[in-house]
Amino acid sequence: MTKLSKVTGLLTRDEFREAVFARDGHKCVICGSSEGRLDAHHIMNRRLWDDDGYYLANGATLCTTHHQQAEMTVLSCEDIRLAAAIDTTLIPEHLAQDEGERYDVWGNQIMPTGVRLKGELFNDVGCQRMLKAAGLLSTFAPYVKFGRTMHTPNSPNLQNNDRRIKSMDAFVGHEVVITEKRDGENTSLYPDYFHARSIDSKDHPSRAPIRALHGAFKHEIPVGWRITGENLYARHSIPYTNLTAFFEIFAIWDETNTRLSWDEMEAYCGMLGVGVGPGFEHGLPLVPVLYRGPYDEAVLSRIEAVLDDRQMEGYVITRADRIHYAEWRYKAAKYVRAKHVQTDEHWSRSWIPNSLCER
Repeated sequence: MTKLSKVTGLLTRDEFREAVFARDGHKCVICGSSEGRLDAHHIMNRRLWDDDGYYLANGATLCTTHHQQAEMTVLSCEDIRLAAAIDTTLIPEHLAQDEGERYDVWGNQIMPTGVRLKGELFNDVGCQRMLKAAGLLSTFAPYVKFGRTMHTPNSPNLQNNDRRIKSMDAFVGHEVVITEKRDGENTSLYPDYFHARSIDSKDHPSRAPIRALHGAFKHEIPVGWRITGENLYARHSIPYTNLTAFFEIFAIWDETNTRLSWDEMEAYCGMLGVGVGPGFEHGLPLVPVLYRGPYDEAVLSRIEAVLDDRQMEGYVITRADRIHYAEWRYKAAKYVRAKHVQTDEHWSRSWIPNSLCER
């Protein structure tokens, strides 16, 4: 079998097709056939990539039958890479890339149990058609993992697999909302379930107040919707001693996996969870807003200049209009100040609670 070529950079569409066929000897990497139509298949769909994903390590030669099976996800990305002798696993950088993470061709995450999580292309007509044909729609959990928020180009505190947004072009000329980036635990609430960032997150004492809150108003959450916010009960790196509530909202997603506009979120937060606990007298509290208005780099600079003095982790900038899950990677970004984490120990091992303001 032909070894992976030394070509590793981004190619044009024609270069991609020619390089994939040449590497694979103009034969389907699964069955070895050179008869009939051959496709230079994107191992992970090109719409998942900001640059269309024309990388040799993201391509494989497939016959019509096996191309169909790949689109149906019956042939896994791992199967195809192995058959093509590709030893480099390329994944779009906005997708989580922790050890052991697996995705199908459409960017839906595959859990170790075989359960799949809805990715950004899940509602795409082509994805739905292929998954239905394969009988796999029933394997999807009704819950959605919160997508990665990319860092702004000048964010100084990248850690682990953090990535920077390519540019701020998607914000220019649009109304934006800049909120304080709270130092808490990303948490999603549904009508029948809640979880931290991981869908199968384990229980922890710091989640008890959120469990009680969720139980008090979960029946108010529309079916198919989820509310995502920050669980601030446990102290992480920044102590909070004057909170109005232990849970603050930064996104509400509808049944189409679209984050509502900021105006819509303000309206819904005023209707949901009214009076269910301290800080919820007027509904669900949003994270603190630092600025709302036209995109302005001078405003960002002024906010960045006071982060240290105000002991803020950073800020998050999003468009004020609706944002589909697939657009989050370029219509939302975060700036995290340098050295806000002052300890090597994870907050969950030895933790103390933050505190609410006096009433």
